[in-house]
Amino acid sequence: MIDRFKDGLLTRTETAACLGIPQSTLDTWLKDKAAGAPLVHQVQPVRKGQPSVPFIAVAEAHVLRSLLSLGLATNRIRGAATLLRNAFDTPYGLVSRRILTEGLDILVEHGRGDLRGARDSRAATIGQALSDCFRSLIWQPCDDYPWSLRLRRYPDSVPVVIDPRFGHGLPVVAANRVPVKAITDLWQAGETAEDIAYDYGMAPGQVDALCHAAVRHGRIKRTWP
Repeated sequence: MIDRFKDGLLTRTETAACLGIPQSTLDTWLKDKAAGAPLVHQVQPVRKGQPSVPFIAVAEAHVLRSLLSLGLATNRIRGAATLLRNAFDTPYGLVSRRILTEGLDILVEHGRGDLRGARDSRAATIGQALSDCFRSLIWQPCDDYPWSLRLRRYPDSVPVVIDPRFGHGLPVVAANRVPVKAITDLWQAGETAEDIAYDYGMAPGQVDALCHAAVRHGRIKRTWP
């Protein structure tokens, strides 16, 4: 069983690609600190070039990406992390389940003066955006920290997750745990959506939607007509 906190799951490059953020941004978060701990945690890799980003840190980077996309400045992001970690008394406050019941108000109030267009009339909209962010984190009952992360870059018709228990931590289709790369590699090589769907118990439309999303986000390039 992979430890969500102590075992490297992805490399920095893989983490940045999965979340759709520049690696330079991720590297800054790995070095920066809030409440005495890195904004995004990392572990010592087993060997040079091996994964150093544990699952819990992938989840942290997902939350920070959402704050960044709302227009929160770097110092405000650091401040938000500090507030949540102190409020919940854990260095993993950014991804504590308590954020769903207590943390949203803390974040909205903290960022009210800095978020793009964040007047009082838009507080509900900001809160909704943050709520959507945290709904992408998936918890198990009686566990304060998430076990998987849904990647919203992929369509609702074929949910894709990062789950440390499957696919070596790389994105997998939630329904069948098949790595996204296994499907897109076949599609890119010229296999039909119908054949791929038959092999993996999917609908052809799901295969098409998944692969076109991968193309749209630059994960693959289709090299055949």
